Amino acid sequence: MDNVETILENYYNNYDEESRLVRDKTHTIEFITTTKFVDKYLKTGDRILEIGAGTGRYTIHYANKGYTVDAVELVKKNLDILKSKITKDLNVNAIQGNCLDLSMYEDNTFDVTLVLGPLYHLYTEEDAKKAIDESLRVTKKNGKIIIAYITDDAVVLSYGIRKGNLKRLPEFCDENWKVENRAEEIFATYRIEDFDRLISGFNVQRLETIAADGIAPQMQEYINNLDEEEFALYVDYHLKNCMRKELMGYSSHVLEIIEKR
Repeated sequence: MDNVETILENYYNNYDEESRLVRDKTHTIEFITTTKFVDKYLKTGDRILEIGAGTGRYTIHYANKGYTVDAVELVKKNLDILKSKITKDLNVNAIQGNCLDLSMYEDNTFDVTLVLGPLYHLYTEEDAKKAIDESLRVTKKNGKIIIAYITDDAVVLSYGIRKGNLKRLPEFCDENWKVENRAEEIFATYRIEDFDRLISGFNVQRLETIAADGIAPQMQEYINNLDEEEFALYVDYHLKNCMRKELMGYSSHVLEIIEKR
């Protein structure tokens, strides 16, 4: 894990994570979709934990809505940006830590746990299961755990096809075009059946699977050039179709909502 932490520190020290979800219309779709579905499961007075909080886009969003939010972030640069946003009127506790060890929290503490970044950087099934196990441990019975991951086909479509690197893809994929997860490539990817396997041993109920950004990342130029009325129509289309199974796999990000039993 130490080597992975160094790789991620080096990457995020040179990456603008703060603007990722707001830099253009295309990127806002992931945030719009995620908050819509998180809101669906939140109740007044719920306590939220965000694991892998980045620079705090979701943490601060929900703190501004009056929720008590604990945030755990691995990368110091991101954590410093998050902390700089915490004002006296916000009930936020932000600490440095990683998703594989949440021993600072007792069992059954949180009503809703957000795991919106860790699986992006977990390269083995063992680590992914450990992160899910820890998120479940600290969540109350019948609490909701909301997990995001990057899809396999996002790499093929975005890096391979849209960016013109199709000939390089065999370096990263097996004979079935399944992307091999390697820490030096920064991002880990999953297929929906991979997530099926990850949660199969846990006492959970899977509530929803959502295409967080759908096909939008592959149409960035088109989406970003929409006027406000057209963009509102596209978002409406996306939100009303983002749970259709036949449209799920090509989304760059998938959101999974599970309930602890």
